[in-house]
Formats: sequence, structure tokens, C-alpha cells
Amino acid sequence: MAARSELGFRMPAEWEPHAGTWLTWPRPEGISFPDRYDEVPPVLARLITELAAVEDVNINVWHADMEAWVCGLLAKHQVPLARVHFHHFPAYEPWCRDHGPVFVVREREGRRERAVVDWGYNAWGNKYPPCDLDDAVPQHVATLRGLPLFSPGIVMEGGSIEVNGRGTLLTTESCLLNPNRNPHLTRADIERHLRDFLGVTNILWLGDGIEGDDTDGHVDDLTRFVNATTVVTIIEDDRADANFRPLQDNLARLRAMRDERGAALRVVTLPTPGRIEYDGQRLPASYANFYIANGVVIVPTFRHRNDAVALDILQREFPDRRVVGIDSMALIWGLGSFHCLTQQEPV
Repeated sequence: MAARSELGFRMPAEWEPHAGTWLTWPRPEGISFPDRYDEVPPVLARLITELAAVEDVNINVWHADMEAWVCGLLAKHQVPLARVHFHHFPAYEPWCRDHGPVFVVREREGRRERAVVDWGYNAWGNKYPPCDLDDAVPQHVATLRGLPLFSPGIVMEGGSIEVNGRGTLLTTESCLLNPNRNPHLTRADIERHLRDFLGVTNILWLGDGIEGDDTDGHVDDLTRFVNATTVVTIIEDDRADANFRPLQDNLARLRAMRDERGAALRVVTLPTPGRIEYDGQRLPASYANFYIANGVVIVPTFRHRNDAVALDILQREFPDRRVVGIDSMALIWGLGSFHCLTQQEPV
């Protein structure tokens, strides 16, 4: 069943009004934060405090004992819990952007209707098995909300796609064309699924991702829509850095791209926080991994001089929202940040 071409659904832009945000709480025994788990809950508490001030927060946990433990931890950090809701939908790892529900909407007879797209999830090319519980989360959410569930039957992660809500979608060749996702599909096949299930008409392809990104190049570490006609995209100034050339290639592609109306995109550049390593491993630190919520934009910071530069740029691009930087040095050891952790639920 096609969500858009037959039924008129579309994926809203992230800045459109939210009913809430979905998160999956990381397990202490999970693999995302080896030897540094204790640094993560305080960061999540800060994130949830910001989100709960503007919208509901839905947190997936394994069971009642985990819910009680997380509640106690959040209370310890003085997080207001009135708008925080727990769901016993277990998942092995916390990256809800990729395993969580992708909501689509349509206007019908004066009412907005919603549905959930349940892409297949294979932990970024079967890198981190098992992932069957994570893969089931969208089904649980659709049942909870009483919403139609569309199952395209192909692997796709939320962090690999970026939409402007009006018909244009950005993605990367390095991820979507990687044979570890859908080796049986051609580029044209993948585009057809995106059009059918997300309601897009204009698909724009970037090239490679950044060094250290185990997702094979998710677009949410590279380039993001900040409104229907403007993108921000990261660039690296150090010509000796491995990221310099692929990011310049992406910038050149963006400057030649057109939106769904045939108009050129407005392209704004963001710096990078330079090379960040832990235990000799390059980490995919990027200011582009921000999350847009109702009235606020949550931006990862990395204790680098470019933190302030990136926050200033994003505040100019989001004049009607508060732009809040939160230290992400603990999260990036898990190879992700605030956008990777979150999934929006539109009204």
C-alpha cells in the first residue's frame, strides 16, 4: 500500500507543530556507550527538561522496573515529569531517529489524519545485531495511537532522510545505495519507495558522509532544512582533514540543486568542531545533528571554539525559536547526538 500516491499522505517538516517527541532510553548494558554510560543520563535529563517545557516526551523503556529507575533519575535531576510518558516498548539501543516511527499526515474533509511508516531496520547494515526489538518499535507506537501502519518492506533509517514538508527530500548515495541495506533495489526503486511512502516529489542526492559515521553517511550529520527553501550544511576548513573533500563536494551539489518548485536552494554553511577522538577513534561530531522542537532547537556542542559560531548561525536561521546548545561530548562517544536520539510526532 502506498502512503502518498494512493492516499495523499506526506511526511511533515520537523519544524511543523509537534504533539511530542519520542526517545528510547539507553540500557546500561547496551553497546552504545562503552565505559561511559554514567555520563549520558545527565545529558538526557537536560534534553528532556528542554523538550518537556514545549511538548510531550514519550520514552521507550524495557519494563516497569526500568521506568521506575529512569523516573527516579529524572527526578534527581529535577526534570518536570508532567509531560513525560513511559512506554514499555523495548529496544537494544537508544537511536530512536532510526528505529522509531516515521509519522505521515494528510488533510481530509477538514481534518488532519496521521499514519506511521514502518521501514525495516537492520542496525545500519547488520553492524550491531540483534535489532529485532528496535525494528518492532514503530508497530507498537502505531497500535498505541490507533494509527494505520504502512510497511514498505525495505530498510530505511530516519537519519538518512531530510524533508522540507513540501515535496523535497535530501539523502546520500553513500547510505541509501549501500548494498548492506537493500542490495536488491536500484536507485530508481529506492526513489519510488520514498515518493510512495513519504509523499515527496523531488529527491536530491548528496555524496559521502563524514569520517567516523558508522551509519555510512546519514544526512542528518551533513545537511538540514531550516525552512522550506534553506539548508544548512557543514564544511571543513582544514584541507588536510579527511572530511574536507567530501563536504566540498556536497556543498557544490547543493548549490546546483533545485527545490520542488524548480528554485535554487538557499545554502548556509556551518563549521565543524574539528577532529574529535576518543580512545583513538574519530567521532562523527557535527552541529548539523540538531533537533527542532516546538519553539526550541537543541544543538550539540563539543567544547570547541566553533560552538558559539554554530549557535549564532542557527539562531539567525531560527529567529522564532530559542537555540539551545547542550554539551554532547558524552553522546558522541555513541556515534550520535540529539537528532539521532529523537523522533518527532506531528499533531
